[in-house]
Amino acid sequence: MDEDKVKEAIEAIRPALQNDGGDIEFVKIVEKRVHVKLKGACAGCPMSQITLTNGVQRYLRNTVDPEIEVINDIH
Repeated sequence: MDEDKVKEAIEAIRPALQNDGGDIEFVKIVEKRVHVKLKGACAGCPMSQITLTNGVQRYLRNTVDPEIEVINDIH
């Protein structure tokens, strides 16, 4: 999987999260699993999993690879 494409897609979606007081950081790719870290307001938000699945993951699947899985790496 092209790491640069994933990073570009994450950068494209960052402003939407930043508008709500949060942020997202790329951590790593393992096969088709993209590990990210939600920060700011997103880190403690009870809706963060929905944001990842319906927002970030859907965007990455549409722009990079339809089989991508996005994981919040909270460590």
